[in-house]
Amino acid sequence: MTKTFLPSVKEVETTRKWHHIDATGQTLGRLATQIAVLLMGKHKRTYTPHMDCGDFVVVTNAGKVKLTGNKMEQKVYFSHSGYAKGAKETPVKRVLEKNPTRVLELAVKRMLDENKLRAPRMKRLRLFAGEEHSFTERFGK
Repeated sequence: MTKTFLPSVKEVETTRKWHHIDATGQTLGRLATQIAVLLMGKHKRTYTPHMDCGDFVVVTNAGKVKLTGNKMEQKVYFSHSGYAKGAKETPVKRVLEKNPTRVLELAVKRMLDENKLRAPRMKRLRLFAGEEHSFTERFGK
């Protein structure tokens, strides 16, 4: 009879890999899905839902991500302060102008489960608007 394999926390910490993704011309949702899978660790044989066994992900050119259809004009981010008349709507075009990495960050964040593992997973995501990043030594370039 086979036994269920559970990786130890130390084993998970030592086997984390670094992935580099260039977002130039890639569709927002499809790219966010790939990143979320890497952050959760679902691509690994040792994936366990209640453990944080994902990898590090570095994304460059996050500001050059592609939106399909009329999303550049029609997509709106909604937030509410909690007070009466505290609703805010921000078009995606304005978000991209102000902070190019925020659109991809929100897409990935909303694809992750809403539990205690979301924050540590998001900490392993590094987004850069341009080509330059400070993790070049991790990839041996």
